[in-house]
Amino acid sequence: MTDMFAGLPELEPGSVWLVGAGPGDPGLLTLHAANALRQADVIVHDALVNGDCLKLAKASAALEFAGKRGGKPSPKQRDISLRLVELAREGKRVLRLKGGDPFVFGRGGEEALTLVEHRIPFRIVPGITAGIGGLAYAGIPVTHREVNHAVTFLTGHDSSGVVPDRINWEGIAKGSPVIVMYMAMKHIGQISANLMAAGRSPDEPVAFVCNAATPEQVVLETTLSSAEADVTASGLEPPAIVVVGEVVRLRASLDWLGALDGRALAPDPFSSRILRNPA
Repeated sequence: MTDMFAGLPELEPGSVWLVGAGPGDPGLLTLHAANALRQADVIVHDALVNGDCLKLAKASAALEFAGKRGGKPSPKQRDISLRLVELAREGKRVLRLKGGDPFVFGRGGEEALTLVEHRIPFRIVPGITAGIGGLAYAGIPVTHREVNHAVTFLTGHDSSGVVPDRINWEGIAKGSPVIVMYMAMKHIGQISANLMAAGRSPDEPVAFVCNAATPEQVVLETTLSSAEADVTASGLEPPAIVVVGEVVRLRASLDWLGALDGRALAPDPFSSRILRNPA
């Protein structure tokens, strides 16, 4: 059998790879990510990395947790970045493993700039971001030709933990038919109010996808006006991806995980076709 890792790059001693692990399912790891896991001496991983991904590490690899979770004691970002520098200077093969994609609300850019500052060689390995892959596992496409030709990705809170005041809510509400939000559950009341004040319909569909692409995945479908009350009543907690827009209605037809469990797929709400996965 051909070695699937043949010809892939080596993780050199004294260097750091910033790698995206995808939204949860270990099967969504890229070959570069799996290759890094099998070579790394030290794996510095965040809270959103599925533990099953770490099972691909070599037996001698040291695992260091560096998760940051809102409202809970967490290491400071600068300390994490400098730890990567320290480990690389010890001659270690360092893997910084991050949920989703390191450059999509993952602070990968900050860590990479610290490595540049300290002249540490590094490599970026993109991952499948939760705002695309996580929604796909919920049966929600971020684009559909009959629904939208644009999508906006935004974060629900800034570095101080509040809704970012530099977001042009009116511009997004009027210009983006689909809005995908990371870390937005805590502030969904204010965010929903901002969008409705800027003209979005109170009846517009909204979905919360919690623990996306894992066996614990749960999806809550609601509307913009009911989002805060419904998510509070549900008892659901982060991590979650929130999507606003008519693409949420396609979940009735494209919930392929539900179909695997025997749930019937519904007609496509935008045509007479039936949307089903090919055999």
